Amino acid sequence: MGIYFNLFLSTFAPVMESRFSLLSNFILSAKYFRLNMKILVCICPVPDTTSKIAFSDNNTKFNSLGVTYILNPYDEWYALVRALELKETGIATAVHLVTVGKADAEPIIRKALALGGDEAVRIDAESSEPYFVAAQIAEFAKGQGYDLVLCGKESIDYNNGSIGAMLAELMDMNYLGFAAKIDVAGNVVTVNREIDGGEETDTCTLPLVISCQKGVAEARIPNMRGIMAARTRPLKVVPPAGIEPLTTIVSYEMPPAKSGVKMIDADNMDELVALLHSEAKVI
Repeated sequence: MGIYFNLFLSTFAPVMESRFSLLSNFILSAKYFRLNMKILVCICPVPDTTSKIAFSDNNTKFNSLGVTYILNPYDEWYALVRALELKETGIATAVHLVTVGKADAEPIIRKALALGGDEAVRIDAESSEPYFVAAQIAEFAKGQGYDLVLCGKESIDYNNGSIGAMLAELMDMNYLGFAAKIDVAGNVVTVNREIDGGEETDTCTLPLVISCQKGVAEARIPNMRGIMAARTRPLKVVPPAGIEPLTTIVSYEMPPAKSGVKMIDADNMDELVALLHSEAKVI
């Protein structure tokens, strides 16, 4: 009996050890890589910074006539590209895009798809009011199983910088803002963020909303293959939820025109000091 038992061990023990090793490696991998992680990236169109800005209806509306729109740089260069990097390293399996806008926003969405987004949703509404935008996205995203929601720290048109925090509250998710670096290991996200006078490192568990800024990723340019593929990637249009904005813009105002340059003789320090005090008001 002992001979047969020893023969059994010598024959099958290496096989069993190998399978237990594979199982332990799989468990270890699951610890550090969250399987089937879904990422939602919030994007928005904004006026190109070279566009000439004007207002209409007694300065109560932004005049978009002749304005060229681009993908908000904080959404594109940092939030979207970091999401794509997480997918490319196997940490995430899907990168979805969402925006609140009308049909004229679709060329901007297609550009984001060309960069590598898997599919996109356009919520068919138009508003620049932060709560309305955040509430519409939250209403769509609830129940979709997103583990990580990324957005830019702000849009370069209104610079509100509040969508991420509102979205986290409305979706009952954790929030980390103004991230300069994002690392994901299993269910834990490590974020480096800039604070006054230095940097701060935070850890948080998924699900999570993060607003991104410079440093999170490097900007990319869509290649021809991505541009061609973007034409057939899903872009779903959904009706807006019955949500009303909380605030209304009363009026817009252009900044004062820049005055001409005054040349002061290098030997006339008294006049220079007087102008810095009376006109520039910096001393």
